[in-house]
Amino acid sequence: MTKKYVLRAQNQLVEVTEEVYKAYYGMSNHEQYLERKDMKNGTMYYSNLDTSETLGEDMIPDLNSPSVEDVVLTVLMIEKLRSCINLLSEVEQELIEQLYFKEKSQAQIERETGVKQQTNSYREKRILEKLKKLLEK
Repeated sequence: MTKKYVLRAQNQLVEVTEEVYKAYYGMSNHEQYLERKDMKNGTMYYSNLDTSETLGEDMIPDLNSPSVEDVVLTVLMIEKLRSCINLLSEVEQELIEQLYFKEKSQAQIERETGVKQQTNSYREKRILEKLKKLLEK
């Protein structure tokens, strides 16, 4: 005569294998152990702070996300950079767009336009110096 293993699921007894039965009760016992340990140590759960409007876990600070101040400063710097780029000539804007926004190398630009890599390098350096001066104003 073999032993039957049953678990209660949705108010019904369901026959399971011995392996499933032991795994279920192992997890259940472990969970109860952790709850007893938490009660002993005075652990509090963020879910205890849940309200009808917010979840308690929403109160956990995300230490990896940038601060509001950093985001605002970044947006302001991007806006200023865009306005400074608009002050460049069309040729200068095109080179900056190819190098920094389309992430093309100077060698790729040379193959596409026929302008030597050294020339593009010199122009890039000169444009960046010009942008730096514009940004410092």
